[in-house]
Amino acid sequence: MDELNKFSKRFKRYADLGTSAGTVALNFIGTKVFNKKHKENAEELTKVLGNLKGPIMKIAQLLSTVPDLLPQEYISELTKLQSSAPPMGWNFVKRRMKSELGSNWEKEFIFFEKEPFAAASLGQVHMAKFKNQNIVCKLQYPDMLSIVEADLNQLKLIFSIYKKIDSTIDTSEIQKEISLRVREELDYKREKNNMDLFTSIFSKSKNIKIPKAYDEICTDRLLCMSYLKGKKLLNFKKRSNSERKTLALNMFNAWYYPFYKFGIIHGDPHLGNYSANDNLEINLLDFGCIRIFKPSFVKGVINLYFAIMNNNEELAVHAYESWGFENINKELINILNIWAKFLYSPLLEDKVRKMQETNSTAYGAEAATKVHKELKKIGGVKPPKEFVFMDRAAIGLGSVFLHLDAELNWYKVFNELIDNFKEKELLKKQQNVLKKSKLVKFL
Repeated sequence: MDELNKFSKRFKRYADLGTSAGTVALNFIGTKVFNKKHKENAEELTKVLGNLKGPIMKIAQLLSTVPDLLPQEYISELTKLQSSAPPMGWNFVKRRMKSELGSNWEKEFIFFEKEPFAAASLGQVHMAKFKNQNIVCKLQYPDMLSIVEADLNQLKLIFSIYKKIDSTIDTSEIQKEISLRVREELDYKREKNNMDLFTSIFSKSKNIKIPKAYDEICTDRLLCMSYLKGKKLLNFKKRSNSERKTLALNMFNAWYYPFYKFGIIHGDPHLGNYSANDNLEINLLDFGCIRIFKPSFVKGVINLYFAIMNNNEELAVHAYESWGFENINKELINILNIWAKFLYSPLLEDKVRKMQETNSTAYGAEAATKVHKELKKIGGVKPPKEFVFMDRAAIGLGSVFLHLDAELNWYKVFNELIDNFKEKELLKKQQNVLKKSKLVKFL
């Protein structure tokens, strides 16, 4: 307990300095150690985070998708987070643009709107016109590198204190994965390459639209791309059942076609990262968080699906090992399958259904609680780093379908996608698109 008190004092010092992650830590540890009310504390935490720039919101959203890592009240609040930070003023924007494109930067554009079009966690977006094309310019906030490192260092501290309180879930790999992905999001040139990557992936698709980047006005901290006209998904909630079905199917393919055909996933599926046009085509936005998987991992995801469907324990062992889980035994498989059944359940029955009949927040919370309780009995588990973004994508996309309320035969949709899967074929496709997009070879 003395060690816990020392950690609590360190968190207090962070909070006194006004750092975002320090505030999160103090609130969270206050809940765990001093038994504050979860709901009251979670709401207070959301108010604090809602006015902050920086990576802490992305970190919070990632943490909220790891089963039972946080109390349910925290998850409910953190998943609502969107950036509402006050924008940089025009004088500030001009200085930032000058540092990226030089003193004559304004001459590059026919016009450049002074007021931001949108806000993101690491930067803000301005509408502009370049070579008679309507574009958007994502400009990174100043000093993000130092802010990111400060927040990630304190994230490490949060995980350290969490381990002292509850060691059921070993978060070491989760921490590494989150840190790596958040750092990658600072590099807008990498994000530009990610956009090129997804352009290659969806080159033959008429239903998924990817913005075009303008290389000559892009830098490490400025990303300029074509403007894709569209409306927020919530605007389609009252459309006809047929329209919502089409939109849901397009959304499903926007996320899972890249994964099952190329071993690549868009790791940030929340309502701000896509829109839809009047033809119900999906505009896929924000490519800062992309995860590339080995073909063997993708095969493991498919194997686990069939293992659950056919109650095949041997195949489940192989699947979990492919995912990166260690020390697999019958007890651990039975526990992990509780969560896997929650994720896969909409895909297991050959019938028309709503995605959220079993893939709901309430059912997820119940499953997570049961998993945590059972894991504690056997001494805990160390989730592999790949788990974070697969889990996040599944849950994030599940919330999309909840809003659309569409009924489809998800079993058929999924099985058509994975039909005739071959690891070697995926590897070849993956290498081709990575080469085209100038991304460093992953494998």
